[in-house]
Amino acid sequence: MTEAAEGAPVRPPQPRSGVSRSVRDSLVVAKRNLIRMLRIPEVVIFGLIQPIMFVVLFTYVFGGSINIPGAPVGDAQAYREFLMAGIFAQTVTFATAGAGAGIADDMHKGLIDRFRSLPMSRGAVLTGRTLADLVQTALTLVVLAVVALLIGWRTHESIAEVLAGFALLLLLGYAFSWIGALIGLTVRTPEAATSGGLIWLFPLTFISIAFVPVDGMPAFLQHVAEWNPFSATVAAARELFGNTIAGVPKSVTGAWPMEHPVVASVIWSLVIIAVFRTLAVRKYRSAAS
Repeated sequence: MTEAAEGAPVRPPQPRSGVSRSVRDSLVVAKRNLIRMLRIPEVVIFGLIQPIMFVVLFTYVFGGSINIPGAPVGDAQAYREFLMAGIFAQTVTFATAGAGAGIADDMHKGLIDRFRSLPMSRGAVLTGRTLADLVQTALTLVVLAVVALLIGWRTHESIAEVLAGFALLLLLGYAFSWIGALIGLTVRTPEAATSGGLIWLFPLTFISIAFVPVDGMPAFLQHVAEWNPFSATVAAARELFGNTIAGVPKSVTGAWPMEHPVVASVIWSLVIIAVFRTLAVRKYRSAAS
């Protein structure tokens, strides 16, 4: 048997295609980042505290003061249903700062140089990182949805539509994580990546339909808010959750994204992924060369 085994021809390993190699390498990097998150649970815990605080503060501090068009004056329940899609969207987009800081930290510690020395796909390092951030964001959304249900938020559509709403939110979060990746590769320190990842998110999220109706904004800001990609996803989530008010126009300015929010949300997210993934991978290659 030994002679037969020794005489048997040994087949060389089959080379993997570029796509399969990239997918496998991306999953390996994603697993590495998920294990790292589990070993530092305070990162996940602190990431949960901020959105929960926003839910509680906006609901109980502003809930009785903001009037939603078409709803009775001071209707706190109407504001809860109006608010939650915006809080969900804000949560997934604010994960951008964490993605950028994590990549900047890897660059600062020289981990990217170690990855460069391995026979792996260059784009896999960034793809794996963004996939790990997507998993963390999904867990945060689950916890946040439970908190929202406890304070009175309700959905009024089928389970399939509600899940589709959360899927659009995660798609937006994944798209924005590529913006964070580009920022993390551009700056020199994790602190700068955190600041750079947040400073532009505040006007993006607040000049939108997320927290207040746009009819109280100046005319030029109404156009900005309704063409905002963040607003498109918020409007799509509200529609899929059944949190819209019958008889109230979808748009104040007649903006196409507000009239077709689901389609607009998908288009915006895919465009952001295509543009910023290309820029981030190009920046990674130049930084690692």
